[in-house]
Amino acid sequence: MLSGFRARFDRAADGLWFGPGRVNLIGEHTDYNDGFVFPFAINRRAVVALAPRSDRILRVASSFTDEVVEISLDELSPETVSGWSAYPLGVAWALGEHGADLSAVTGFDAFIDSDVPIGAGLSSSAAIECATAVALDEVWNLGFDKRVLVRVGQLAENRVVGAPTGILDQSASLLGQTDAAVFLDCRSFESEVVPLGFDDAGLELLVIDTKVTHAHATGGYADRRASCEKGAALMGVGSLRDLTVDDLPRAASVLDEETFRRVRHIITENQRVIDTVRVLREDGPSAIGSLLDASHTSMRDDFEISVAELDLAVESARAAGALGARMTGGGFGGSAIALTPHALIPAVQQAVANAFASAGYTAPDMFVVRAAAGAARLP
Repeated sequence: MLSGFRARFDRAADGLWFGPGRVNLIGEHTDYNDGFVFPFAINRRAVVALAPRSDRILRVASSFTDEVVEISLDELSPETVSGWSAYPLGVAWALGEHGADLSAVTGFDAFIDSDVPIGAGLSSSAAIECATAVALDEVWNLGFDKRVLVRVGQLAENRVVGAPTGILDQSASLLGQTDAAVFLDCRSFESEVVPLGFDDAGLELLVIDTKVTHAHATGGYADRRASCEKGAALMGVGSLRDLTVDDLPRAASVLDEETFRRVRHIITENQRVIDTVRVLREDGPSAIGSLLDASHTSMRDDFEISVAELDLAVESARAAGALGARMTGGGFGGSAIALTPHALIPAVQQAVANAFASAGYTAPDMFVVRAAAGAARLP
């Protein structure tokens, strides 16, 4: 990283800051409906090497392209940046929207590297945003609370990148702790760190990257969000968070069939998040498998955001001994997760690989992730 920075900018970086990717254990598409989510930061991350400049020029480079993008702070806006540089530069702009005086700060040079797979549903974008946010918060002496930086990352994603996401990804990346997940109320922004206990229970979380890439800024994600807004309006509530499972009979009578299924997923998924946290506390992580399974079924049938590769990954992992499995992330590709006893990881991996080969699918990438600490400066 430091050598990459020096090679691009011919000087030394002031330091390294990281932002982890995330896995959402349960609670999909509930965040922008003011609901509940339960993600955790993972031990795969983006790292930003950064140093301030004496002028107002921003320069960003990365290990995944030869391009060096350059822009003045005075020209920075959602309309003036695009492509991969929208993630770090969008954060710089969004910091100004949240109170940083961009007329009083200097420019910077930044070099980015990441081992979070792109398009896998592990939020490689939020990893870059959060690494950049903690770096600039320190270098620009802003003193922002991490919860403010969550909103900064979301604003960059919404306005600059153009993806209509909620606060799930940035919350996990910034607030995560080792062997714990973040129980997040997306309406009040209150959060609670809940121990997972995977290590003590002899469990691992296997990520199965199907290699089917997705793009949140296009198509299905925005359509699902619009369906949720339509359902809330027709039900006479501000957001679907205001509805519970007791409202499903009325929803079935008020909504068209497709909108009802979209609404049913959000309502039942919110309840599954609450139930997962409760079961973890009362019975431990070995007892949450059925909730993960039910979440996948709801995303496949009601929200219709799964794909054949994700369904096969889930089914073959369960058949080989996983306690529960589901797709994770925004959908239309990306990854599945399988909560698996440590001793069965090789068998589950082999079963999934065999199933994909038999179906003629591209071989998936599979790896175990652990719940890790949130974004910070590296020592």
